[in-house]
Amino acid sequence: MFGAKSKDTAYLAPFLVFLLILGLGQAVAHFSDGRPEWFLAQPQYWTLPLQTLVCGIVLIRFWPHYEMQIPRKVLFTVAIGVLALLIWIAPQQWLLGWGDALPSSIRNFLLTIKVPKEWLGTPRTADELAFDPYFFGSTGWPYLANVGGRFLRLVVIVPLVEEIFWRGFLLRYLIDEDFTKVPFGAFSWLSFGVVTAGFCIEHSLPDYPAAVLTGVLFNLVAYRTRSLSSCVLVHAVTNLLLGVYVLRTGQWGFW
Repeated sequence: MFGAKSKDTAYLAPFLVFLLILGLGQAVAHFSDGRPEWFLAQPQYWTLPLQTLVCGIVLIRFWPHYEMQIPRKVLFTVAIGVLALLIWIAPQQWLLGWGDALPSSIRNFLLTIKVPKEWLGTPRTADELAFDPYFFGSTGWPYLANVGGRFLRLVVIVPLVEEIFWRGFLLRYLIDEDFTKVPFGAFSWLSFGVVTAGFCIEHSLPDYPAAVLTGVLFNLVAYRTRSLSSCVLVHAVTNLLLGVYVLRTGQWGFW
């Protein structure tokens, strides 16, 4: 029913659309620097909902191509999701301010060579492109729509888009270009390394250490469960818990 080219498109299209709209938001912010209009200066409040909507439509369009079954080894998968969350928040949760204990000469040197301050335990405060759940107010439907849309993207769209591409497609494509012939969860050092590196690079620099370890853990879920839906589940668990953590701590820079 579905040809090989259709399969390629199905696994690539959501991720490419995701990146395209992400790039659109960054371009608008760059060229609108200093403008007073919120939709130009802070385009994330309309590009992220647009990204959620369009990627959702693309996912629905190609859904028959994806090998989504009941997740396997659910307890293992959820445990890995929790572990990934703990790794992600560790510098700010348990090592908060540890860099302040360093001799000033060492700390200044690290900052001079552009070591991210977040690696030194600095809180993940928001920059101008971070997502503030209170941007449209702290009560009523604007707040609920803002936060609800953010969680929909965080917990549903991002796990589906990224896992379909990274572990559903690329992890197998690097073993054989006809990736549909490669069993899900098949291992090679090349695909393991490239997918881990790619998963890391798509995140911001302060997240690199956590992203590398998380990429390894999510690959492990693919190898252990041999289930794309389990990979989506582990990603969703981590993102859901991270979203809750962000709301509780106000560290908007995490998302």
